[in-house]
Amino acid sequence: MKFNEFMENFAREINGQFSEYDKTKSVIIVPLDGNRFQTVLGVIRYNERYDREGVEFSSKICDFSPEVDLEELLRKNTEFTHAKFALFDSSLKVEASAYLDNVTESLLKEIILEVANAADEWEYRLTGMDVH
Repeated sequence: MKFNEFMENFAREINGQFSEYDKTKSVIIVPLDGNRFQTVLGVIRYNERYDREGVEFSSKICDFSPEVDLEELLRKNTEFTHAKFALFDSSLKVEASAYLDNVTESLLKEIILEVANAADEWEYRLTGMDVH
């Protein structure tokens, strides 16, 4: 699969915007209901532990603060099919990943949309704004 070509085509399909960083990293700005948008970063990564190449999608929700109810986030993780909450440095994000050797374009589209929708929902719940 030509990753950035897939990302660009999907962005076009959903009337989103596409930006390529390099051959292993690109971004789609996903249009959502209510005239909202969510940025989803896609990165090809090699997983040394399992000796496989995969793709990871992530979208920032907000900066982490002690007021964020981590127990609630852990409980809500069970409602996602592909996505999960993650803390990276000081950012709260939604992420999902898949191995490239057994993934379809249809599944990647589903994952991107779940990440975008989950991040947007929680961004609004935690900040009251459409930031990312």
